[in-house]
Amino acid sequence: MNAMHTLFWRRAGHYGFMAFCAAAFVFLVAPILVIVPLSFNAEPYFTFTEGMLRLDPEAYSLRWYQHVIEDEAWSRALINSLVIGSAATLLATALGTLAALGLASPAMPGRALITGILISPMVTPIIIVAVGMFFFYSSIGLGQSYTGLILAHAALGAPFVVITVTATLSGFDPILLRAAASLGAGPLRRFFRVQLPLIAPGVFSGGLFAFATSFDEVVVVLFMGGLEQRTIPRQMWSGIREQISPSILAVAVFLIAFAVLALFTVQWLRRRSATP
Repeated sequence: MNAMHTLFWRRAGHYGFMAFCAAAFVFLVAPILVIVPLSFNAEPYFTFTEGMLRLDPEAYSLRWYQHVIEDEAWSRALINSLVIGSAATLLATALGTLAALGLASPAMPGRALITGILISPMVTPIIIVAVGMFFFYSSIGLGQSYTGLILAHAALGAPFVVITVTATLSGFDPILLRAAASLGAGPLRRFFRVQLPLIAPGVFSGGLFAFATSFDEVVVVLFMGGLEQRTIPRQMWSGIREQISPSILAVAVFLIAFAVLALFTVQWLRRRSATP
């Protein structure tokens, strides 16, 4: 009798936990998923029309996706986002990986303080970071330039690389480096042939987070970007303020698809790094 009572409460707890997770998922994701059908609205509205609620095929259209593809401003913004994001990701990944390697060394003095400084852009309000970067880069002549935006986005993305690579290095066996050194391998050869292949999933995950941070960032671009440096989030912000158009919803669907792809990629890399 006691065993059946225990089994009942165990199953009730399991199903209750699953129901709670499902409710939390709906609460967090449902507002985002509403954007997807709205982006196919044939009318220039941000609400469901009567035809859409009746599932009338004529109430749905790809006109806003076509407008995004054909519009010069959106195309330029996409190119800017890709160029700035790619360059910032390469820089953030290189610097973040080097910083993580240094912090992983027991001989590194003040590791806790340095780690706190490196990850401070993650916990500092973005408006404060943006204002500081605006005054700093403007004072050295890099305001409203691609170089300034790339450096600023690299500074925002580097903490993600530091955290992911540091976590990966915690499972790395330093004996492998000593074994490679005993066989005559130099420092660079040990890093590229032994250490880097083993920590590559963490490096790629950090780089992916850095790219997502740069691609989705708008506050720094508002302060430091000019008319020629408009990115996708900056163009969406301008569209909301200047001319409300469902084209913004179409772009939002692309960003949602990118976020989902990035999430699955990170999970795949995490499972690969956990596989012995």
